[in-house]
Amino acid sequence: METKMKKVEKLSQSVTLKAVIIVILTLFLLIPSIMVQDLIRERQYRSTETIEKINEKWSNAQTLCAPVLSIPLTTTYKTSDNKTAYEHHTLNVAPETLNIETELYPEERHYGIYKTILYKSDIDISGTFELGDFVVVNSVLHWDNAYMRLGLTDLRGITNNISFKLNDQSYEAEAGGTYDEYLGRELQITLGDSLFKTSNKTISFNCKLNLNGSESINFIPLGKTTNVHVTGAWNAPGYVGNFSPETIPSEGFDATWNILRYNRNIPDTWIDNNIDNFYDSTFGVNLVNTVDHYQQNMRSAKYAFMFIALTFVVFFFVEILTKKKIHPIQYLLVGIALILFYSLLLSISEQLSFGLAYLIASIAIIGLITAYAFSIFKNKSQTAMLTVILCLLYVFLYVVLQLEDIALLIGSIGLFIILGIIMYFSRKINWYKQEELPGTEGLNSNSYENESI
Repeated sequence: METKMKKVEKLSQSVTLKAVIIVILTLFLLIPSIMVQDLIRERQYRSTETIEKINEKWSNAQTLCAPVLSIPLTTTYKTSDNKTAYEHHTLNVAPETLNIETELYPEERHYGIYKTILYKSDIDISGTFELGDFVVVNSVLHWDNAYMRLGLTDLRGITNNISFKLNDQSYEAEAGGTYDEYLGRELQITLGDSLFKTSNKTISFNCKLNLNGSESINFIPLGKTTNVHVTGAWNAPGYVGNFSPETIPSEGFDATWNILRYNRNIPDTWIDNNIDNFYDSTFGVNLVNTVDHYQQNMRSAKYAFMFIALTFVVFFFVEILTKKKIHPIQYLLVGIALILFYSLLLSISEQLSFGLAYLIASIAIIGLITAYAFSIFKNKSQTAMLTVILCLLYVFLYVVLQLEDIALLIGSIGLFIILGIIMYFSRKINWYKQEELPGTEGLNSNSYENESI
């Protein structure tokens, strides 16, 4: 009976068993860490949903499709029974030159804890059309019904009455009332045939547009030569699309695009909508806040396993080297505190900047674990060592989060160094001696008994 009790006692104090329990606890704590990641996704989705509601009340992200000259035509053909039939189509002509000057006035709008970027803009659109001898087989062009179309994503963003000047004649723009799959929501300008009765084959156009939008403004380079110049008071713009701008350093941003007909997949003329989608050629400026704290929260939460494992390793080594027994429940409580860090970080970062939220959450958790560790170890040096290690871990994580482009490299090097440190400090531990009965366990003659931990 006594032998059996000794075996049970030996098993209960087995280092191998304790290591297995710690591994199981670490894997078990992956469940709440995954739940934290789900919570981050939920909050991010709610943020996106709220921002969309704010944008809808103001105006959505805008894509400007410059003026297109549209000329109705009638095509005549013979049917199978030799009767004459007619089809009505529209010939669309792209501008010869297109110049767009845009000044953006961004501003932040808040709805509770959520923030979106809105803007007002002053846009000056000018350019020319060249009226060549358009020939469409078996068709008649109806110049008297010709009109111009200007495409926008959201007409609610227009804040002024738009007047087009065509060869020094003024024409009022009206909402088209339809949605074109290529141009978007249309503004239409009815021209009449007087504009085309002159011998001048060049039509110059100009209009001023005050446009509200949110998050981004984009352009479609319809002109055979397109020049777009955008300036604004925003320090971190993102240039999007298939064309890169030339930029000038300034307070805010100053970007210019020069695009030729050879650079974009848009024909000079087309019938109806028999073309590829314009949106393959869009470009513009993105004003979305570049610091996405939800993305940073998600990246930090993915390091939860590493934090739990390394913290448990430190506790485990202290337990071996000091022979101070730490109960699995105590390991579990420390692990829960480490998971709580990510919940604190998420909730605080929704109210404050991510850096400040990270500082507050890490101080709170490190302080909590330090106080709890001191109640276990009853030793200031051991507790101080644990606190320093935790501080280094949280500093390491923050650095990795900030160095986005080389995060994998820095993370890999950091983990390599951590593994090397663990291997160094565990090199003299006689793991087999640790399995002996109470009273006989210990380290070999070169053990850590005379070394500080």
